[in-house]
Amino acid sequence: TRPAGRRGPMWRGAAAAALLCLGAACLLGRGFDPRAWLLPPRGRLLSAAELGRYRGAEGEPGLYLAVLGRVFDVERGRRHYGPGGAYSGLAGRDASRAFATGDFTQAGLVDDVSALSAGEMLAIQSWLAFYRHNYRPVGKLVGRFYDENGAPTEALRQAEAAIEEAQKFKAESEQRKQQFPPCNSEWSSAKGSRFWCSRESGGVNRDWTGVPRKLYRPGSTGSHCVCVRTTGAPWGQPASSEHSDRGDLDNPHLEEYDGCHPLSEQCVLTA
Repeated sequence: TRPAGRRGPMWRGAAAAALLCLGAACLLGRGFDPRAWLLPPRGRLLSAAELGRYRGAEGEPGLYLAVLGRVFDVERGRRHYGPGGAYSGLAGRDASRAFATGDFTQAGLVDDVSALSAGEMLAIQSWLAFYRHNYRPVGKLVGRFYDENGAPTEALRQAEAAIEEAQKFKAESEQRKQQFPPCNSEWSSAKGSRFWCSRESGGVNRDWTGVPRKLYRPGSTGSHCVCVRTTGAPWGQPASSEHSDRGDLDNPHLEEYDGCHPLSEQCVLTA
């Protein structure tokens, strides 16, 4: 028999469970949300007012900033983002626009990115990648880019679509630069303009030199000097296919410089 006044393991387990339930009931009565324990740190939702309390000043709970609605803890970069730091204006808010424009006035420290250029959207995407890599993600800011449930808004979808288009345009531009590297150029009042090609011109290292040509973009009336391959298959065409062995010389967007030999690696245009 069990001695009087002693309780077994089963009773003690039941009593502990009862105490936990009682404690939970008290917390719920005080407005405690048990779902908060299930959310990972990066799933936290903050209002603009809450984020505004994280500017790193004495007595404030921390140092946060947001980019496209993503909130990051930038405490480890306090000398940059804390009070008196060069980027202190970014703290406690979503100033996505300023990451692209460099406008740190109150008018520029905003989250509206709807009218930015492709290059500016890529700058924001680059900064977002930087913070993801270097700082701890905290959660999402309820407002322009996320709703009260943490779901993406139309504004975020438009921003992400703009970034995707900008990335596609950048990739196409890089491809065009590989096909038509910019010429080297110089100008003087005495000698006029000189354009020439080398195997490194335009910052594109390659195994061919090319000849100078004017390149016209579709829909544009202006042109700029590029170096064009003179042998082999046209760009994008397999080397094994039948071709005229003239490289890209027959591209319809190219034009020769007047007074320059068609196969010369440099072209001088007198003043």
